[in-house]
Amino acid sequence: MNKPNFYNSDQQPEVIKKDLGKDIIAEANKDGTIYLDDDVPKDSKLGKEAIRHEKVHLDQMERGDLDYDDNYVYWKGEKYSRRNMNEGSKHLPWEKEAYKKEKG
Repeated sequence: MNKPNFYNSDQQPEVIKKDLGKDIIAEANKDGTIYLDDDVPKDSKLGKEAIRHEKVHLDQMERGDLDYDDNYVYWKGEKYSRRNMNEGSKHLPWEKEAYKKEKG
């Protein structure tokens, strides 16, 4: 697992507006940026919560707990196939922390 060395949790990540497709609000990226769907205003409640949620994933990557590639998500040494995964599920271990902290 490779920890990103370009993200520092003390800094604010760059938030990039992008069309993320159906049912995707935001994504954390290994380069320390966050994509926020074009339809979600940054200053809206949903936008702020989504950014806080994705910042948790950036922190998880910085700690070395979370990593991913096209086929798998890696969480604390365990490998999870993305093939049939509902990636936003509140039941996934890396999502539990993010959902807990997104409300601020």
